[in-house]
Amino acid sequence: MARPEPNSRPCLAPGCRLNESTQQPRVLHLPERALRLNGPSFEILSRCDGARTVQEIVSELQTLYSKADPHRLEEDVLAYLVQLQDQQALDFLPGDAGRGKEAE
Repeated sequence: MARPEPNSRPCLAPGCRLNESTQQPRVLHLPERALRLNGPSFEILSRCDGARTVQEIVSELQTLYSKADPHRLEEDVLAYLVQLQDQQALDFLPGDAGRGKEAE
């Protein structure tokens, strides 16, 4: 799978959901299976809301993990997003979806 476009907007695929925020451990529920989420994986997925772009998610995580190498962090986030898309856990909306007509 190709790298996601920086202005695309990742969102959970139909049938996928995160468990309630008060439940531990954090889990992504997929049809017929579940993935346990640790640290950065939860931080990434919690931002895949269809409103934020890939670049916004990367920027937020670079701020959150300010001691990490920014280039390495970006590569890791992109690789994780592709992995989740390959597992049919994520969809990517076009960059202009979800923003209304702000640019006009």
